[in-house]
Amino acid sequence: MIPILCPLPPAPSLSFFSLTGRMVLSRILVLQLLLAPALTFLSTSSAVRNFRALHVDYPKVTFAEGFHGYCNGLMSYVRGWKKEWHCPWIHYVLHAPWTKISRNCKCADSFCEDFNEYCSLSQDSFLVTTCARLPMEPPSTCQYNETTSTHHVFLLCSRKYNGEPIYITGLL
Repeated sequence: MIPILCPLPPAPSLSFFSLTGRMVLSRILVLQLLLAPALTFLSTSSAVRNFRALHVDYPKVTFAEGFHGYCNGLMSYVRGWKKEWHCPWIHYVLHAPWTKISRNCKCADSFCEDFNEYCSLSQDSFLVTTCARLPMEPPSTCQYNETTSTHHVFLLCSRKYNGEPIYITGLL
């Protein structure tokens, strides 16, 4: 029996693949150009929203007596917002209007490599409550000391120009 040789289909032209490849590549690039800023905006707006929820309390709220103090009530809220069970060691809260706080990130003066973000030392001083966890307590009890005083703050900013605060790194 002699095998029957079928003619091979014509090979697709290289120009077809290169045109299709270019179209796919151009669509991918367009999507990256359109989506990257949107995703960056979403993550930045989320960081700003978290900062406002966790680090700005103006006017200062009053918690029920059952919390045994401002910091114990606040840190209960912070843990609920973050959906975490562990107790942070320290937490800073600013008691000032958002407009006064956010203007300190309109021109961030340096880049903080440790955080990979732009940062700024506030020109304004703020009333700040520092909630510090009691050292001898078991990790699950979350009891805090409260200290309220006026400080300049080190802020991480969402970008170099016209940014918004996203984190407090320390006090001066």
